Amino acid sequence: MRFFLAGIMQGSRRDVSLHQQDYRAELAKVISEHIPEAEIYDPLAGHPESVAYNDEDGRRVFYGHNRQCREVDVLIAYLPEASMGTAIEMWEAHEHGQGAVLTISPLDHNWAVRFCSHAIYLDLDMFEAALRSGEVRQIVERVLSNRKPKHSPSPQGTCDN
Repeated sequence: MRFFLAGIMQGSRRDVSLHQQDYRAELAKVISEHIPEAEIYDPLAGHPESVAYNDEDGRRVFYGHNRQCREVDVLIAYLPEASMGTAIEMWEAHEHGQGAVLTISPLDHNWAVRFCSHAIYLDLDMFEAALRSGEVRQIVERVLSNRKPKHSPSPQGTCDN
């Protein structure tokens, strides 16, 4: 099961610093404990200096990560406050992907959070409790079982018009 750890990096900061990123290790740890087969991709791990990238490298990473969100089984969005990048990743996963979008955020009235999430947890403790109870696995399995084949050829001898 492939996971993508989306979440606030710069948020509304005007400088090139990042919000605290401890949540990434915490999420990876609790996901691995409760879903041992999880393959977890953390976009910051491979790009720790991304805020200093030139435009060419930044564009390549930004678009590459957004495309990757379409391919994962689960996108975990950590949003203690608004993040435009995470909102785009959520949109890509929800609208163009076929996996589950699980959001950890107190912003449960925000439309991007509400309408692009299969489940919302108000904080990390609630998310971990849902992992422990099996709720997260059930939601993911339900979403994955409703996947439509990406390329479903027409039955032989029929016409699609």
